[in-house]
Amino acid sequence: MVEETGLDERLADLAADGRLGAVPLAAEQIRARGDRRRRRRRAARASGGVLLAAAVVVGGLSLVRPGPEPTAADPNPSTSAPLFVPPTPAPGEEYAAELGYVYGAVALDGRRVRVTVQQLRDERGTAVPTGVVHELTLPAVTPVEVRDLAGGKPGDLRLEEVVDRLRTGPRWAFALDYDGEGRVQSLREAHWLTVE
Repeated sequence: MVEETGLDERLADLAADGRLGAVPLAAEQIRARGDRRRRRRRAARASGGVLLAAAVVVGGLSLVRPGPEPTAADPNPSTSAPLFVPPTPAPGEEYAAELGYVYGAVALDGRRVRVTVQQLRDERGTAVPTGVVHELTLPAVTPVEVRDLAGGKPGDLRLEEVVDRLRTGPRWAFALDYDGEGRVQSLREAHWLTVE
């Protein structure tokens, strides 16, 4: 107990010495500190306004700037094959899907696989070709969700594991999941479609 009393007295002495050594700020110092803070705030607002104005000018110039020069148009345009446009996700959606037969798979360099996609539309559960055919080069590790392609056993594989089964002509229908940047993220076997 004696030591505790000595410690308490020592702490009380230190606190008293600290109070004696602390000098309160003078009114002028308080005003000067407030003025510095106010100047910093004004400078920050002004620079923010300048940045906003610069962003508006740059944005306006990018809208007004002429686009790329048009290329020479094909004098005999082909109207038989519609152009492919990658689907984009709807607002609030992570992916957009394209239905299509996936075939003609070729392993390119061990890291990529090229496939042909014949676009389909779903008419009451039946796969109907739209006439759009395009090629995609995908990473060999692209996830593929299969069922019938794997003999009726649902599972997840990589594209490189099903290349041999996708070499032939249009037979297997898939939903290709595209992200917001137009990249295929996965393939899902469209086993719910009746293929004609």
